[in-house]
Amino acid sequence: MTHVTLDRRAAQRSAAASPEYDRRVAYDEALADRIRELLQDEPGLTEQKMFGGLAFLIGGHMAVAASGQGGILVHVDPDESEALIARTKATLMEMRGRAMRGWLRVDTEHLRTMRQLGPWVERGAAYARSLPPKA
Repeated sequence: MTHVTLDRRAAQRSAAASPEYDRRVAYDEALADRIRELLQDEPGLTEQKMFGGLAFLIGGHMAVAASGQGGILVHVDPDESEALIARTKATLMEMRGRAMRGWLRVDTEHLRTMRQLGPWVERGAAYARSLPPKA
């Protein structure tokens, strides 16, 4: 009997917390739809939830993701990271306080139009295409 009561209480807490939780980690679905539109004809395209968002993979490699923190993550050639940061609004993605070369974050405010989003999606797709497909 106690087990059922605890399960019910846990379910109530979870239900009460879920709207707040969803707002904090849910990726921007409209942004994901715009990315999907740009990549719709890409051979070998798959989608996978990761990094708290929705990643678009080509040949098993992440090209771009609608981030759960807002904006996008773009996978680029690590040797191009510094040059891209110097001439664009992108920043290096940080994971556990460590900057990750080859992974760029672009905030939503710099992705409002398809003209702004398109080059980032194409850059990530081109890099993913350049890698050998994962089995």
